[in-house]
Amino acid sequence: MQERAEETRRAVLQAAAHLFFERGYAGTSIADISARSGRTSGAIYFHYAGKEQLALAVVEAHFAAWPALVARHESVAEPALERLVRLSFSVARAFRDDVVVRAGARLWAERRSIDVEMPPPFVDWMATVERMLVAARDEGGLAPGAEPGRDAPTLVAAFFGVHTLSDVLDGRLLIEDRLTALWLLLLPGLQAALAPRELLARVSAPVPASP
Repeated sequence: MQERAEETRRAVLQAAAHLFFERGYAGTSIADISARSGRTSGAIYFHYAGKEQLALAVVEAHFAAWPALVARHESVAEPALERLVRLSFSVARAFRDDVVVRAGARLWAERRSIDVEMPPPFVDWMATVERMLVAARDEGGLAPGAEPGRDAPTLVAAFFGVHTLSDVLDGRLLIEDRLTALWLLLLPGLQAALAPRELLARVSAPVPASP
């Protein structure tokens, strides 16, 4: 019984994510989610009190995707700055390929039309980037003029700015190319031993998921 309930929750969440991403919050109804998921409206309301709570669940699933991804990259045996750049490409691919991540981003952008409190964005990313920059500094891999506390918010802003541009102009299909261009601009101010193209070549492959 519990397994069936979890399967229903997952199916509803996935269907809602697809529809919220494709149509937005206002353009999606519980009836639409019911038709997409193959579950009755009653089953949906049993698990989620309403469309607002379902939207919140998608946004929370979006945020829940990141801690394991960050931990996986922080465990890689390579310099911290390389781990940071590699992580940025993994996040970019998730925003391009994962419908829950994409739906969560769209719903957060539409948050003023949704009568529910959303989790705050960017704060955890700034803390993660600062922590990785501090590690790079401790390893001697950070340029003398770089300051983790000052630079982390700027890096996060630049990263999500590139995402917004790519989303508008190419549906994020060119996000990896645009992110490469961003790092070619930023790494000369961050890297102690300047070799941005070599670093980018080393981090092109994603970190495999844990078995």
